[in-house]
Amino acid sequence: MKRTNKIIRPTSTFRITLALTLITTSLLTTACQNTGAGGDTQSQGEGLKLGTLLPTTGDLASIGQDMPVAVKLAVDTINACDGVNDNPVTLVNEDSQTDPSAGSTAMTKLAEVDRVAGVVGAFASSVSTAALEVAVRNNVMLVSPGSTSPVFTDRAKNGEFNDYWARTAPPDTYQAQALATLANKRGFKNVSTVVINNDYGVGFEQEFVQAFEGLGGKVATKGNPVRYDPKAATLDSEAKAAFSNKPDAVAAVLYAETGSVLLKSAFQQGLSEGVTVLLTDGVYSDDFVRQVGKTGEGKSIIGGSLGTVPGADGQALEDFTALWKEETGQDVPAYTPHSWDAAVLLMLAAEAADANTGEGIKSKIREVANAPGTEVTDPCEALTLIRNGEDINYQGASGNVDIDANGDVVGSYDVWQVGEDGSLTTIDKVNPATN
Repeated sequence: MKRTNKIIRPTSTFRITLALTLITTSLLTTACQNTGAGGDTQSQGEGLKLGTLLPTTGDLASIGQDMPVAVKLAVDTINACDGVNDNPVTLVNEDSQTDPSAGSTAMTKLAEVDRVAGVVGAFASSVSTAALEVAVRNNVMLVSPGSTSPVFTDRAKNGEFNDYWARTAPPDTYQAQALATLANKRGFKNVSTVVINNDYGVGFEQEFVQAFEGLGGKVATKGNPVRYDPKAATLDSEAKAAFSNKPDAVAAVLYAETGSVLLKSAFQQGLSEGVTVLLTDGVYSDDFVRQVGKTGEGKSIIGGSLGTVPGADGQALEDFTALWKEETGQDVPAYTPHSWDAAVLLMLAAEAADANTGEGIKSKIREVANAPGTEVTDPCEALTLIRNGEDINYQGASGNVDIDANGDVVGSYDVWQVGEDGSLTTIDKVNPATN
């Protein structure tokens, strides 16, 4: 199956139209909902209500702003084939602002005011950590399209989420292995790390160190890890600590806005010449490369950098790509297939449970995502099968979305490279499960 790897974000006109649509949808949906707090997330007689908690502003906006579009497309698709449990699905969109405090407040609104049954989000792992406390307390199913910290796996194993948690992107347990494998294949022996100081960055760093050392490599910063405060005014000292002593490469686990400041500082201090930067999914966007900037010769400061990002290789990817292009006129950005799948799974689970509640969704989401059952890629066909009393195994756009007991999926990873002109190109694929 042919897939599109080029990242082109929506035009300004499209974004303005989308923003107005999302705001209007949110206001209209909220106005029509029961505003009482507490209790069950939904009553059986109401239509299914879903929310999004995604970063349309803040440190991850360059990636996150496209995700609500994918969710809305999923809801529109389901509503075009008679909705869920004989009623249209309504959607409330909230901006996490890539901030745990703002995310917690928005999640509280979704759960206790809007009374949604399920939420697609969050994206930043730190925001999902804050949102989960609210979601679990209110029996709301949270399905993240991109919170990849390994911390969630451990907490799920301990029963902290009561099964109200799943994600359609694989945890960084696997991506860290993929990045370590990439570094090893490139012949790097001595690598430093620098990470954003949150669940995502620290969890990734720890997994990467273990994986890279397991392949025979040395991590120069292991004894004194470099972790930066995303609210710091400058990042000069962190850049110096990561790039000093000329490592073969620096594994940089960053968010776009703050990460661009750090890498620009390394360049301006003359530290990054001859050092390959290894990047991850948190900065996989054209905007990030532009924010880092260019040299005096007009070349990208981070030209030649390599990175990993959860790939999309599901059976439904071709159909999703066609729909996305038809609706937006753009190529498929990162994490939009994962956002689509998260929304579809929430709706299929509610239909299978015959209940528009978070409790109902959590009771059926693994059943509709996993074998046994008829493999199906089209959401409307899946609904028909469920209504006819048949078991299904939904095959998504991002992958097969087989959700395990901890809410995790296993995926493959695309290897991407920054060209001297700042372009992003997918050059390889790494599957840690088979390497």
